[in-house]
Amino acid sequence: MSSASTTAVHAPHPRSSVKHLPVNLFGAVMGLSGLSLAWRGAQKVFGADPIISEVIGLVALGTFFALAAGYLTKWRRYPATVKAEFTHPISGNFFGTVTIAILLLSSVVGVYSEAVGQVVWTIGTILTIGLTFVIAGRLFRGKEDPAHAAPAWLIPGVATLDIAVAGGTMPMAWAHEVNMFALSVGTMVALVFFTMIFSRVVHHDPLPNGMVPSLIIMIAPFEVGFLAYVNVTQHVDMFAALLFYFGLFLFVALSFKVFRRSIPFAASWWAISFPMAALSNAALKYAMYANTWVLTLLAGVILFLLSVAILVLFIRTLHRLFTHRLLVG
Repeated sequence: MSSASTTAVHAPHPRSSVKHLPVNLFGAVMGLSGLSLAWRGAQKVFGADPIISEVIGLVALGTFFALAAGYLTKWRRYPATVKAEFTHPISGNFFGTVTIAILLLSSVVGVYSEAVGQVVWTIGTILTIGLTFVIAGRLFRGKEDPAHAAPAWLIPGVATLDIAVAGGTMPMAWAHEVNMFALSVGTMVALVFFTMIFSRVVHHDPLPNGMVPSLIIMIAPFEVGFLAYVNVTQHVDMFAALLFYFGLFLFVALSFKVFRRSIPFAASWWAISFPMAALSNAALKYAMYANTWVLTLLAGVILFLLSVAILVLFIRTLHRLFTHRLLVG
């Protein structure tokens, strides 16, 4: 055997470390939770087997606990790294994926225990509102580089809307006013940030390849807004329809830019999962309201695309983890 071959055989794996665990991986919990809720909605539209939603929900819970344990370890061992990630003008917004994951999991577990679901939702609500104040406080300091206006900025605003998505039917006396507060703050924050991000995408240099998948986040304010509005008002009207259809338009328009083979796989691809899950849940709700075969077919197609996308993301993420390429610097 040649020396070159010997070197190749004994070459060590890249060094994996929890230090390199990115917070945006909590987007996987968001996507899986959203997929579980979408298949729950599919029970009403298509008569889907409830076991599908339950299994996906359990996977979402397991993924959250695994990531939470990993990130808490990272915080304990490398606090400076976590602080740098939290204070970064772009990656800091991905901490909203943690609070959104908690809010969505409250809907997942609420089926089994209403009390546990209410406790989890309350914890997620407190964390989400706190994070929104922190992110807003940073921006109010001024002198923010316009180039930092990336789609990730929308995550804290969407997180606030998710309070109403998960808590629209919470029975606590104070829950309605909290949901109204969340709906109003989330709507205005998302509107302002969407305008800034749209301007940055149009007038500045294209996003780096690693950030291109996050463009799909731009549909989230409209589809999550649809879900929040419908859950609070308990009906679908023209305003809700406008939100749904504009989000659908954006998804189709952005898909041609995002879903390209030239963009390599990375943890950042999980950014597509929850916006697509929100679109799927919204399409299922709208299909039940409109009750036409076209919208029912559309809801089925979107659910299929979402399921395939998350399955591919999940398998590729596990492959990178087991081949020591996920947690490398």
